Amino acid sequence: MINSFSGGERFDDILGQGLTKEQLKSALMMNRHVIIVGPPGIGKTTIARNIAKILPSVTANDCEYNCDPSNPLCPKCRDGKVKTKTVKGLNRFIRIQGSPDLTVEDLIGDIDPTKALKHGAMSLEAFTPGKIFKANNGILFFDEVNRCPEKLQNALLQVLEEGKATIGSYTVDLPANFIFIGAMNPQETAATEKLSDVFLDRFDIVHMGYPEKLSIEKEIVLAKGIKKAEFPSQLLEITIDFIRILRANKDLIRKPSVRASLGLYERAQANAILAGRKKVNASDIAKSVVSVLSHRIELKPSVKYLQTEEEFIAQEFKKYCAEHEELETSGGCL
Repeated sequence: MINSFSGGERFDDILGQGLTKEQLKSALMMNRHVIIVGPPGIGKTTIARNIAKILPSVTANDCEYNCDPSNPLCPKCRDGKVKTKTVKGLNRFIRIQGSPDLTVEDLIGDIDPTKALKHGAMSLEAFTPGKIFKANNGILFFDEVNRCPEKLQNALLQVLEEGKATIGSYTVDLPANFIFIGAMNPQETAATEKLSDVFLDRFDIVHMGYPEKLSIEKEIVLAKGIKKAEFPSQLLEITIDFIRILRANKDLIRKPSVRASLGLYERAQANAILAGRKKVNASDIAKSVVSVLSHRIELKPSVKYLQTEEEFIAQEFKKYCAEHEELETSGGCL
């Protein structure tokens, strides 16, 4: 499916992450299924979508199954009643959101009772395909794969290993010609399911972390954030530096992501505009720091017993202000 992938393609949609990109290229050259592991808000979905974008266009039948014209699966295509279509790389990217409520039928498909009465319960005509068929000859991106129930993991095992799936007593041969890219937060994150060793054995694991350097994170913020007012470069660097220092804080279980940097960048501008100014100052950052950051962190139980996340952020920002004259002298402290 991605046998034309040479490894020379560029992942331009995400900045930095050199090792992650190299690992993904290596896996894709051999059509390996991968799971990207990393904290929220670092671009796991973006890099998976970038992979789809660099795929070449393919010709497929214009049907629910995206059948290969030379080897059609569905009854409609076998009857020769369907036209072909050109599917661009990005349109070969099918995203599924992991959830405890997600069922095998949602992913694989189900038997339609009405069609079963007409064609027979064991007929392919009675089968309504799920999302996995739309990923044929493309990429199936499964976000938060470690939130899906064990039953769904078992169904995926059969699809990845044998190219077929069993729905109740009905076995469906699938055109399982796709690359599976999963994404998940680290296992210690709350509300996740344990992925079985048998399931994980079908994948290569690629780790992804926060932006390696402050300069890279600043570039991401400037590229992705909404710009409404002037944000002095040095002040933005100080803002991002505070967030990066929080990530290294030993009292935190959950750390602020790049979305936190984007949030402060945008909210500070909004505060400046509301104050009738076209340029951000330190006080604009201070007014938003608790609102933007407190719900994006989680304190260790021993610390949470003594203070709330809001109090923790306010305290840490006050200490940071004392160490940075630019914030202290321009009214940036809480």
